[in-house]
Amino acid sequence: MADKSEGKHRMSGYGQAFFPKEEMLEVARKTSRLVIGIPKEEDKNENRVALTPHSVEMLVNNGHELYIESGAGDGSNFPDTDFSEVGASICADKSLVYRCDIILKVSPFNKHEIELLKGNQIIISALNIGTQTKAYFEALKLKKITAIAFELLKDENNCFPVMRSMSEIIGSTSILIAAENLSKRSIGKGKILGGITGVNPSEVVILGSGTAAEFAARTALGLGAIVKVFDHSIYRLRILQQNLQHPVFTSILQHNILKNSLINADVVIGAMDLMGSDSGYVISEDMIRQMKKGSVIVDASIDRGGCFETSRITSHDNPIYVKHGVVHYCVPNIASSVARTASYALSNIFGPILRDIGDSGGLKSLVRHDLGIRQGVFLLNGTLTNNYIGTFFNIPSKDIDLLIAAL
Repeated sequence: MADKSEGKHRMSGYGQAFFPKEEMLEVARKTSRLVIGIPKEEDKNENRVALTPHSVEMLVNNGHELYIESGAGDGSNFPDTDFSEVGASICADKSLVYRCDIILKVSPFNKHEIELLKGNQIIISALNIGTQTKAYFEALKLKKITAIAFELLKDENNCFPVMRSMSEIIGSTSILIAAENLSKRSIGKGKILGGITGVNPSEVVILGSGTAAEFAARTALGLGAIVKVFDHSIYRLRILQQNLQHPVFTSILQHNILKNSLINADVVIGAMDLMGSDSGYVISEDMIRQMKKGSVIVDASIDRGGCFETSRITSHDNPIYVKHGVVHYCVPNIASSVARTASYALSNIFGPILRDIGDSGGLKSLVRHDLGIRQGVFLLNGTLTNNYIGTFFNIPSKDIDLLIAAL
């Protein structure tokens, strides 16, 4: 029979004894049930809807309530039945939608829509700071609104997902719009954008090298056009060339080279972001005069000041005008002309964001750890948190990090 002291000695040889501990149970994350409203856009030029039926279904299946104003999806060819069949409530009374805890729309809230808000709500929409006034922010502050701007949101790659998606659409669509207007016998030259056997292809000049410019170049190349791209930055032109994986003519903005290219161009796409830049390049009216009669300009940057001296804002109802024999298309929200595609792009971004808000227990909880969402918040409980807006409109602002820490 073995001695007990021997067993004790053997155990002590391991140097440390291990004892069982209590089982640690996972603590469930506190979730929140959201009440989300999707109103019909009052802007007659806005055809997009912020959530499509597939995202509505996903949110309903996650336990959230959605109230959609009747006709909200008509401009994107989503009838009310598409939403009701996946669990949304359709409201004929607009005011019911504006009582929801979270209100999501595309165009910025106008004065009438702000008046409909009950207060202490979350609103998500475009901001379009260049079109706003100090009164807009003061009205939202009075109702203690928490507001998120589409264009300020960032993703995990530190990119602006809404702006990139819309820029992709704008770039591709601008070429299709140019091709349509180039072919109209009553206005354009009656010319196909790409060439055919024995006939030279059209020449397309693109100003800018960002996402919209890149997708405009992709589409133009796909249609068989000759493409020339101009920008201030040789670095950005190099990146565009690499992304296209196709040889195109590129040049910095040298007056003589640009002038000669414009003279020969059939289509010119303005896709430069000129806001906040004192050195933004604008094509002069004299250069427009020297362009071929019946050529087409699409100013995809008209909502940010425009690339051409002859540009003036137009609408989807009356999108074009002719000056110096050149067709001008200067609609600010080009993406709205392909509203169904644009709505899907928006919905793919906002559906997951709303789901994450619910899974995190509310927006305030989400912004604590999600820097991309925090970047999009410019009002928190009626307090302005964006220093740029505060400086621009002379409104006091506070650091959002300090406000979150105090919650």
